[in-house]
Amino acid sequence: MSGALVDTNVLLDVATDDPQWAEWSIRKLEETALRGPLLINDVIYAELSVRFSEIETLDAFVAEAGLVHAPTPRAALFLAAKAFQRYRAAGGVRSGVLPDFFIGAHAAVAGLPLLTRDGGRYRSNFPRLELIAPS
Repeated sequence: MSGALVDTNVLLDVATDDPQWAEWSIRKLEETALRGPLLINDVIYAELSVRFSEIETLDAFVAEAGLVHAPTPRAALFLAAKAFQRYRAAGGVRSGVLPDFFIGAHAAVAGLPLLTRDGGRYRSNFPRLELIAPS
């Protein structure tokens, strides 16, 4: 599959018109779309849904942004669990981070670049993953 997986934070920047990040996120979405489809998975869809009160509004946002749903491969689910297990064994925090492991593992297994503005955890847990992120 070609294209790039788009992290939730980039989409939320656009949906909320974040004063610090919206411009960067819009520019990177446009640039990345030139490489192929902009992809989201179930985890990204679920995280994004928190900001919308109705599924129809969320689906309209997804359609308008030209996002394509890509199911998470089983191999990515397994990789996410193993990477999270290593992270926890190294003293990583328990709450709020597991979705990032599902997203990073999906991109890694599928050989997709990941568009995110929060590359730190992805870099340390998926070192071969191509990131499109701020320096």
